[in-house]
Amino acid sequence: MTDQDDKKVAIIVTLKEKSLLKQKVFDNTLESFFVVKEVLKNLSKEVNTSLSGIDSRIRLEYTDRSNFDAQIKVAGDILLFSMHSNVFQFDRDHPAWKTAYIQKNKYNAYSGIISIYNFLSDSFKYSRIDDLGYLIARIFINHEKQYFVEGKRQMGMLFTNYGNEEISKQSLQLIISTAIQYALEFDLLVPPYDTVKIATVGQAEAKIQHSRVITGKRLGFQFNSDDVLISNPQKT
Repeated sequence: MTDQDDKKVAIIVTLKEKSLLKQKVFDNTLESFFVVKEVLKNLSKEVNTSLSGIDSRIRLEYTDRSNFDAQIKVAGDILLFSMHSNVFQFDRDHPAWKTAYIQKNKYNAYSGIISIYNFLSDSFKYSRIDDLGYLIARIFINHEKQYFVEGKRQMGMLFTNYGNEEISKQSLQLIISTAIQYALEFDLLVPPYDTVKIATVGQAEAKIQHSRVITGKRLGFQFNSDDVLISNPQKT
């Protein structure tokens, strides 16, 4: 067999193994994202029923933005759920590689990703394009529908069963509820005085509050200081 034949065989093997596996990962992730949309839509209806007769500004508003994006407005917050169209492998320093599940089969490390971002609803309402949003959780789903969640402290405490539990509607309901509760408890802080003490005439003409103050929760603080990986729930 020539070198060219060897390369053809290698290409065929890669397509049959890795490429086919990645397609399965994508299909599983997309299927789960459809469930995410369903959960968000139903949750909005259920919560709003309980809020009947109360200030309409605190009602939940679900929006299906695209095939890979959906959002839910919760009072002054927006949670944006975004599925990446590509499949990823955990980097070699990621704690997931230490799990027996991935050590048993390296292909278990290929995952699709659904990210959950927290924005202020006013950032979208007033087109404040410089405002900040924060990633509060990422859901990883692989070819066997096994899932792994990493994120902020509340998220990292909940899901430690990677390799032993398939993603389900029930698990997605819990993830989404936890993310919403986290966003509601994650308050907006006053920006440090030195970051807003000077403004130009041009900024004043463009409305200071919209062009000068980059608004985001925990502005001026090290937001990453309370990041928690699922594999290390003891970290504070």
